[in-house]
Amino acid sequence: MRLLRSTVARAVLLGASFALATPALSPEQSALARPAPDSFADLAAKLLPAVVNVSSSQTITAKNGGPGAGPEMPMFPPGSPFEQFFKDFLNRNRPGQGGNGGDNPPPPRRAQSLGSGFIVDSSGYVVTNNHVIEGADEVSVTLQDNTTLKADIVGRDESGDIALLKVKSDKPLPTVDFGDSSQSRVGDWVLAIGNPFGLGGTVTAGIVSARGRDIHQGQYDDFIQTDAAINRGNSGGPLFNMNGQVIGINTAIFSPSGGSIGIGFSIPSNMAKNTVAQLKQYGHARRGWLGVKIQQVTPDIAESLGLKDASGAMVAGITDGGPAEKAKIHSGDVILKFDGQDVKEMHNLPRIVADAVVGKDVPVVLWRDGKEMTVQTVLAERPADDQLASADATKPADATKPTAISGLGLKIAPVSQDLKDKFQLQDTQKGVVITDVSPNTPAAERGLKPGDVIMEVQQGEVTSPDDVRKQVDAARKADRKFVLMLIQREGGVQYVPLSLSKAPAGKDKQPG
Repeated sequence: MRLLRSTVARAVLLGASFALATPALSPEQSALARPAPDSFADLAAKLLPAVVNVSSSQTITAKNGGPGAGPEMPMFPPGSPFEQFFKDFLNRNRPGQGGNGGDNPPPPRRAQSLGSGFIVDSSGYVVTNNHVIEGADEVSVTLQDNTTLKADIVGRDESGDIALLKVKSDKPLPTVDFGDSSQSRVGDWVLAIGNPFGLGGTVTAGIVSARGRDIHQGQYDDFIQTDAAINRGNSGGPLFNMNGQVIGINTAIFSPSGGSIGIGFSIPSNMAKNTVAQLKQYGHARRGWLGVKIQQVTPDIAESLGLKDASGAMVAGITDGGPAEKAKIHSGDVILKFDGQDVKEMHNLPRIVADAVVGKDVPVVLWRDGKEMTVQTVLAERPADDQLASADATKPADATKPTAISGLGLKIAPVSQDLKDKFQLQDTQKGVVITDVSPNTPAAERGLKPGDVIMEVQQGEVTSPDDVRKQVDAARKADRKFVLMLIQREGGVQYVPLSLSKAPAGKDKQPG
């Protein structure tokens, strides 16, 4: 299956199901069960006027398509009567084929895409998906009564796929309100209204199929899944609860063919309404930023740190001058809670931090040195370039002969000018350099290789082979199954747990 996020957008349809036999429910089950609505007509009539069609257009020139590129097909809804007409027309007028003649470039032309949106303010603010209007130089909004209004782009959030538009009207416009998406439960009825395939206002229904879906479209993924079919043309349209509140923005589908199979995804309203407010006030999304690089806490890492469960987000790097550094959060800390919310796994943390208010003083619960501790940090706004600064460097130690670390399959040496030249290390490199790795050893199994640099062992900074040996020996004496090392290589820094159970101290075979 493939994930579709077409600039033509998508819609939501109902696949009805019927029970052939209804088993008897207990009194407790009966109290929880809710009957299906007799009709959605009254609710739909109330909501339809606030849902709009969004049309965006862009000028396409020969330069956009590259040298020798011919005209491209405008983005019509599949099945449109204009589709075949334009296909035949453009085939006759490609460079070197009739109309334009030889090497003459085709004239500029307009490409159009269609989507949906909804009005959240009677003065004319309209919410839609960013991918509906991305790259557009003209955007228009069509109301339910077929009135078409020119729209200005107030702000766009590419990473969250949300855009805010503004239209001018001589009268107040009908609106809908955001609801609390956290209160929506799996199995709740939902209603969707949008512009599937350019047909205009269309009402469909379904249920919430799942919550908190990560579909790998970005680090803030937290989608509501619905069995209401989302088709092309419905992107940016609202997903309503039975109180008529917007709990989601319909955005994407899984599909093997481009059509709906009942697996659609909506951006939760609790995420969207914060972004919309920021777009209205600042013109861009202001997300909280902690200034850390993180990695998943694996069972091996958890065991090496004395953590009961493999949960939380492990800090693998700190941005210079960022909120985490100011709060004295260290590399090797495991973030267990942020602002009162549990960090069950690494991927939870970016969403929680991003949703926090910039400038807010928040508590962060850490696991450090075998126990929990809490620090306070003041969140900054995430930088536009999303790049983390490199860690501060210290002077390297003097060069010495490589030292074997028993049981791990490593030979290591302090940083020297020769090793800097050999492995192309930075002049300010700190740590201990791996000079050799034996095959079929814990180090080899974890992918360590010559030129990698050991920065820490068991969360303690190391500057010499003796530091490494002492930390490894201490881990063995503590009956640890793994020893945790912070490794720096070309791709960045990462914590790597090495098994201590493969061979007893002093018994491993080292390279000659």
